[in-house]
Amino acid sequence: MEDSQIIDLYFDRDETAISETDLKYGHYCGTIAWGVLRNREDSEECVNDTWWKAWNAIPPARPDILSAFLGKITRNLALHMYEKNHALRRGEGEIPELIDELGEVLAAKDSTEDEAIQSVEESDLSEAINDFLGKLRGESRIIFLRRYFYMDSVEKIASLLNSTEGKVKMSLLRSREKLKKYLEKRGLSV
Repeated sequence: MEDSQIIDLYFDRDETAISETDLKYGHYCGTIAWGVLRNREDSEECVNDTWWKAWNAIPPARPDILSAFLGKITRNLALHMYEKNHALRRGEGEIPELIDELGEVLAAKDSTEDEAIQSVEESDLSEAINDFLGKLRGESRIIFLRRYFYMDSVEKIASLLNSTEGKVKMSLLRSREKLKKYLEKRGLSV
């Protein structure tokens, strides 16, 4: 079934929208959740929560790219679940390593900062990162997205691209450096 037809089912409040979404995007969203959680039960729960969130978001939202819309929901849910599950055990897995890598580029927010100002800054930051990703080309963009969106290990990315781990690490380092300079140029604190 085409994405537009699935979205129409959501707008009609037809519950087959969920089964059609699961049929078409269940594996995709499951892969995203697994990349963060590395736990079958938690990943399945996350995917089910994705369908519920999509049901509540469509309408009024009418996503242009349904897969990206669902992937973003899944990723955010998985990150929240990971944070909840590992609040006391910060040293495990890929997530702390990823946070450390990006921590070199993105500044931590001051906890006393006004929420309205913080919301505008986060929106500006999100827009700037999207613009930056639009400028990254080819393999560099794939590597950056596989690492920081899909949360794949360096080893897995190297395997997917038939490359070496050293090349992947160097690409990530260069992309982070470019992102830092790009954000500084746009006047976003780093």
